[in-house]
Amino acid sequence: MKNKLFKAGLFVLCITMMSSCVPKKKILYLQDIDTSLTTNELNYKSLIKKDDILRIMVTSENMELVQPFNQFISATNQSSLNGAGQQGQLFGYLVDNNGEIVFPVIGSIEAAGKNREEMTEFLQSLLREKFVKDAVVDVRIVNFKVTVLGEVNRPGTFNLDYNRITLLQVIGQAGDLTIYGNRKNITVLRDVDGVQTSHRVDLTNSDFIDSEFYYLQQNDVVVVEPNYAQVQAAGFNRNASLFVSIASVLISLIVIISRN
Repeated sequence: MKNKLFKAGLFVLCITMMSSCVPKKKILYLQDIDTSLTTNELNYKSLIKKDDILRIMVTSENMELVQPFNQFISATNQSSLNGAGQQGQLFGYLVDNNGEIVFPVIGSIEAAGKNREEMTEFLQSLLREKFVKDAVVDVRIVNFKVTVLGEVNRPGTFNLDYNRITLLQVIGQAGDLTIYGNRKNITVLRDVDGVQTSHRVDLTNSDFIDSEFYYLQQNDVVVVEPNYAQVQAAGFNRNASLFVSIASVLISLIVIISRN
């Protein structure tokens, strides 16, 4: 009887330890990167969309000439905006429902659908042709944000000061996937011309680096689902260390009883 109890205790301990283990192939990123990494130019373009807020800075050797094209938030307006920004902060241009912004002197300009480089080149060419010959334009999307949900260590919405970020970088911002995250089935939700689209990404394979979802767009949502074992166990793995401790105590009791 005592021998049977001892064997049963060992069996419970083994099962507990096995259930807490995750195969190596399920947790390593980019497992084929040494043999399959693409040498193609990376597919990156940050398209301007409706409801984006653009910061447009125009400079010249003579800044007085470009002053009409740079709108700043005054100290009075700052108070009405709950102190948003310091004095001299550039005014943001909202892309309206028609995909346009209203730019000083020029008027309505179509912005949605252009990437930052195209918008910069268009404005710069227009200003140089009609107003200031050496005008230099810088365009930024100031409300660029992405959201990460699911099996990551720090889920949430991240507001970014820069307009170029990869899927791997934003996962890093979220503190990486937990050990229970399914690295083979990451969902990226994206608004394309008002239509919600989704795409599945396998982080264990380097193929996605050459896709349009390697670089994220503003307002993308990344969803990390739990792995199959985690779903099946319904939280068992999270308590594996507790179960190991309990099993260890049981084994110790069985050994003490068997000796008596």
